[in-house]
Amino acid sequence: MSIQVWTYILVGFTFSIYIGIAIYTRARSTKGFYIAGHDVPAIFNGMATGADWMSAASFISMAGLISFMGYTGSIYLLGWTGGYVLLALLLAPYLRKYGKFTIPEFVGDRYYSNFARLVAVVCALFVSFTYVAGQMRGVGLVFSRFLAVDINTGVIIGMVIVFLYATLGGMKSITWTQVAQYVVLIIAYLIPAVAISYNLTGQPIPQIGFGSKIIDGPNAGMYLLQTIDQLHRDLGLPEYTAAFVPGTRAMVDVFMITVALMVGTAGLPHVLIRFYTVPSVKAARFSAFWALLFIGILYTTAPAVATFARVNMIQTLHNVAYEQAPSWVSNWETTGLIAFEDKNGDGLMQYFGKSNPANELIVDQDIMVLANPEIANLPAWVVALVAAGGLAAALSTAAGLLLVISSSVSHDLFKSVLKPDMTDKQELLAARLAATVAVLVAGYFGIKPPGFVAEVVAFAFGLAASSFFPILVLGIFSKRVTKEGAIAGMLLGIAFTAGYIVYFTWIRPDLNNHENWLLGVSPKGIGTIGMLINFGVALIVSMFTKAPPQEVQEQVESIRYPRGSEV
Repeated sequence: MSIQVWTYILVGFTFSIYIGIAIYTRARSTKGFYIAGHDVPAIFNGMATGADWMSAASFISMAGLISFMGYTGSIYLLGWTGGYVLLALLLAPYLRKYGKFTIPEFVGDRYYSNFARLVAVVCALFVSFTYVAGQMRGVGLVFSRFLAVDINTGVIIGMVIVFLYATLGGMKSITWTQVAQYVVLIIAYLIPAVAISYNLTGQPIPQIGFGSKIIDGPNAGMYLLQTIDQLHRDLGLPEYTAAFVPGTRAMVDVFMITVALMVGTAGLPHVLIRFYTVPSVKAARFSAFWALLFIGILYTTAPAVATFARVNMIQTLHNVAYEQAPSWVSNWETTGLIAFEDKNGDGLMQYFGKSNPANELIVDQDIMVLANPEIANLPAWVVALVAAGGLAAALSTAAGLLLVISSSVSHDLFKSVLKPDMTDKQELLAARLAATVAVLVAGYFGIKPPGFVAEVVAFAFGLAASSFFPILVLGIFSKRVTKEGAIAGMLLGIAFTAGYIVYFTWIRPDLNNHENWLLGVSPKGIGTIGMLINFGVALIVSMFTKAPPQEVQEQVESIRYPRGSEV
């Protein structure tokens, strides 16, 4: 059977599972809609968290970024996994002990201010909509290639699926759907990785194959990383394994991006809310352990997948006649994500990297994971399985983000501020209406995204780093930080970060280079400075304002105190 037929079968099968789970586990109360009833076992919450967190950026884009950036691409591995450790140690158990529904609710209660809650709502919406744009584009990307529809139609199909299980069942349906989606995405990621590793190096474990010798072809006997370095040198590109050399990012920018991704991960509301779904603080700690384990399976495989794809792509395309190009090239050309321009008229495809004027081949980095099985000539069903995995990754995270948006509007805005006398039934209806609107807005961003998947997601992490992380950490570990300090810190942190990103990315992209950046920090890393501004402003303003009420200080003490961890 063809790739398209296999894709229809596997995608249709997995979508049926997701919708079936959503119907079976649909929420009937606000507690079920927002936090899945507080009764999700730790191991399953770990799987759901892994799926929620490993978005289209992790599944589709991360290996593509590493494939094109080489060593510098490790910022995504270090930043995202390191950030999860921060989240597990500094935030998750304490927020679970607090035991309410949302992050803005914690901010509003801890800083004894509805205005602080509203600022947190705005930050949550800002971060979530920025993040969801990347997910919806990932959905459209997969559909456009494998189901022979354009990207816009693919986004609309994704919107319908997410709408069904996000608005019907809320967190309860999303949680159990994400468990299924984790199983799909990890199998889809590992099967081609194992097959390619074995074919290329004779090692079935990709992490071992990454450091092994190639067993066949013109580079047989050479280590894989030696081969990719030599290929890059031959093409005039920076060595794949080289750090901080001309043509790669400067050390300060690499450091700042890594920190922004780390603290941004720890401040993402759709990940933090997952720890409200377990029955106890102990379960929150164990679910953090399980999530890190499940995430690590994919993240330790990604560098190998990136390198396998890079070697296969260069060897099968560079200096090859266009008429003799592998079939996967023409398959992806229809999406516009790969293009050939014969600049010298010799009919050969010359690949030197997009910054070289002599380059004739444009390859979008977002296709590397999706195209990898085709590049390696794996069976059609494996190609289709990867498509199903990419959709699972994108849809799982999109659903989590949409729930954050929905709960921020219905619970933190309407229930807590505008209409406190709402009944449980009215609030549930408001949550579903908010989710519906959020799906429509997310679809618009998916059709007209502000960049490629991982770039948009990296910006979202910067915004989370500069808004939520400092205020959550200070709210848990400092009794002296006041509402005035928290509000000022959040507003200035996210305003500075968002302004910097918007200026260099959209207003003056011609100035978007290291010579014009503040301290040499790119828009992707500016969230680190925004975070420091947030911390500094919050602490300084708190020094000159009245201390929090005694009951708030006692609440902070109780969140940290070990007693009651069974609650």
